[in-house]
Amino acid sequence: MYRSLGRHRLAYRAQISSYVKAGLIDQALKTFDEMTKSNCRVFSIDYNRFIGVLVRQSRFDLAEQYYYRMIPQGFSLNSFTYSRFISGLCKVKNFVLIEKLLEDMDRLGYVPDIWAYNIYLNLLCCENQLDVALGVVQTMVEKGREPDIVTYTIVINGLCRAGRFDSAVEIWRNMVRKGFSPDEKACRALVLGLCHDGKVDLAYELTVGAMRGRIKFSKSIYNSLINGFCQAGRIDKAQSIISFMRRNGCEPDLVTYNVLLNYCCDELLLEEAENLMKKMERSGVEPDVYSYNELLKGLCKANRLDKAYMMMVNKMEAKGLCDVVSYNTIIKALCTASHTKRAYKLFEEMGGKGITPDVVTFTILIKAFLREGSSNIAKKLLDQMTGLGLLPDRVLYTTIVDHLCKTGKMGMAHSVFCDMVESGITPDVVSYNALINGLCRASRVSEAMHLYEDMHTGGPCPDEVTFKLIIGGLIREKKLSVACRVWDQMMEKGFTLDGAVSETLVNAIHSNDASCMNI
Repeated sequence: MYRSLGRHRLAYRAQISSYVKAGLIDQALKTFDEMTKSNCRVFSIDYNRFIGVLVRQSRFDLAEQYYYRMIPQGFSLNSFTYSRFISGLCKVKNFVLIEKLLEDMDRLGYVPDIWAYNIYLNLLCCENQLDVALGVVQTMVEKGREPDIVTYTIVINGLCRAGRFDSAVEIWRNMVRKGFSPDEKACRALVLGLCHDGKVDLAYELTVGAMRGRIKFSKSIYNSLINGFCQAGRIDKAQSIISFMRRNGCEPDLVTYNVLLNYCCDELLLEEAENLMKKMERSGVEPDVYSYNELLKGLCKANRLDKAYMMMVNKMEAKGLCDVVSYNTIIKALCTASHTKRAYKLFEEMGGKGITPDVVTFTILIKAFLREGSSNIAKKLLDQMTGLGLLPDRVLYTTIVDHLCKTGKMGMAHSVFCDMVESGITPDVVSYNALINGLCRASRVSEAMHLYEDMHTGGPCPDEVTFKLIIGGLIREKKLSVACRVWDQMMEKGFTLDGAVSETLVNAIHSNDASCMNI
């Protein structure tokens, strides 16, 4: 009889296996259920295999059901299946079940495999649960599962992304103390993070300084350090790193040269920048569009606009290295120098050369024409911009509305405000205040009150400026009872009127009362 049941069990297992290989998981489920309900004795290995299949197929809900069905029967998963289950659950971020499985493993004296821990740690770091991740690392050590280089890299990367550089440095030093040589990914994570936070000296000390001769650094790490020192204005240190990388058989690449170009152009070291471009070409490193745009930026910053334009037309266009950024750089410089008409001519020229203006192009020109009082041209550019499917942001819309209001063009201002709403951009309190201010100055307080009421019903909450604008407009139109009502609402929100304005309102009320009594 026992032999017969054993043969049945083997038959069930074979059938389940064939269904799994054929991808017929539902049939395999049905057969497994039949086996568990038959007279055949089921073992832990059967649940391990079957739950493993469900995990591989990402059928995590079913895997959980069978897991909870298995436990009361005295069965358990082995360490490998637990590790696989935990790794799978990381895909769906099922933290509750992961914690349950870890607790059950601990109770059984099992420890997850290192790869399962690493997958779980990666999830925790991606979800910014860094304190939990650090706790998991500590637990690993206590349970005798020593972190490997992947573990350290994951945690250091997560800490750097979150700006927790002190903790990242502590983990790094602990890793080095334990004899690990950090890999490229770990070095890059730490260097990028520390340099971004302005701690370039520390980044250098922990990597090139401490690891010199022990590991080979990539160009990306050298370039990050060079960029960090350039950002800090320490070109001498940046040059030292370039010499060091050359001595170690690592020649500067395009990124290295572009970092140096950026520094030279920002510092207006234009002769050095031009020499650097020549050096690039002699070294077989062709300057790209970014290289030329950096030099263009430097020339414009030094107000050498004619030279910048000639370089763009004669050199950059000939090499096919002229883009919208190139034009925007010169257009912005021309507008800053109050050469708005020349900037507009360049804008028309770029269209003729097949370079499509972007949001930045239009924003520069619109603001420039507004500054010089040419609001009709600014409105024309805005219409052209939206016609191309380019949406101005809230700040640009508000700037236009504010300017039009201050120049008395209330109809146009209201039209632009409505365009903003219709384009799907929600006005903020600054946008509302710009239009309310214009309406109040134009003695159209009733319309301003409609906007104020809109803010209460579905818009942004009025701020202190809103209340002061509305109350000031109401006082000027002698609508004192409404002004008092708005004043009450203002005080309910915790705002107060300036002493002079509140005194004006009180005096106006008293004056109005006295007039009524004389009548």
